[in-house]
Amino acid sequence: MESDQIIFHYTILTFYLIAPTTFISLRFLQAPYGKHNRPGWGPTMHPSLAWFLMESPTLWLTLLIFPFGRHFTNPKASILISPFLFHYFHRVIIYPLRLKTTAHDRKTDVKNTTNGFPMIVALMAFGFNLLNTYLQARWVSHYKDYEADDGLWFWLRFFSGLVVFGVGMVINVWSDKVLVGLKRQGGGYKVPRGGWFDLVSCPNYFGEIVEWLGWSVMTCSWVGFGFFLNTCANLVPRARANHQWYLEKFGEDYPKCRKAVIPHLC
Repeated sequence: MESDQIIFHYTILTFYLIAPTTFISLRFLQAPYGKHNRPGWGPTMHPSLAWFLMESPTLWLTLLIFPFGRHFTNPKASILISPFLFHYFHRVIIYPLRLKTTAHDRKTDVKNTTNGFPMIVALMAFGFNLLNTYLQARWVSHYKDYEADDGLWFWLRFFSGLVVFGVGMVINVWSDKVLVGLKRQGGGYKVPRGGWFDLVSCPNYFGEIVEWLGWSVMTCSWVGFGFFLNTCANLVPRARANHQWYLEKFGEDYPKCRKAVIPHLC
């Protein structure tokens, strides 16, 4: 038990060191996938397979870790981890299937072009998801003190955070659906329009940031807040880079009133 606590605490420390490192790195060098895909990053794989593999630890590792927690039989623990699993069921199963059916992928062998997903990037994401899943699942199933947590405050935090989480997931899923729909049309990149796209260039990133803000409220923990912090460190610089990419590619045809990721702010 003592060695497990040491591992857990040092993993949290590592988690918090990753966030500023990621943020600073992405200010100068964008991960080479999606709009920023470019050669020179080694072997690639089909994007749908990459998303499935690199996000998969969030499901199978959670299911492996959870039964060994001392709160495994506590209904609160099972309820608390459910939004996390719900999000990643969509990300691991549904989202890659949508990517696989795009018109662009049917016409192009992505393994032989710069449109493939770099394996090195998928491997780094896989490593982060291992670390993050261990922290979230281990804390919810084992280290959270449910007995000391007053029942009323637990449920108030949970449902408040769940509302925020739900709003974020709706925005995220809807935005991804719009972007995948544009890919299915073929003919290269287009300016996405309507809904949250009238406010920001990357509502899919905004939605995910909102989701993990809700998760940090639900869990009310350092591990939950750390996940939110790492999400911001990863997605805010990427959203800004995507926003600049849109401006440079479409020029005067791109709406100047849009922000990058946070409506009316940045």
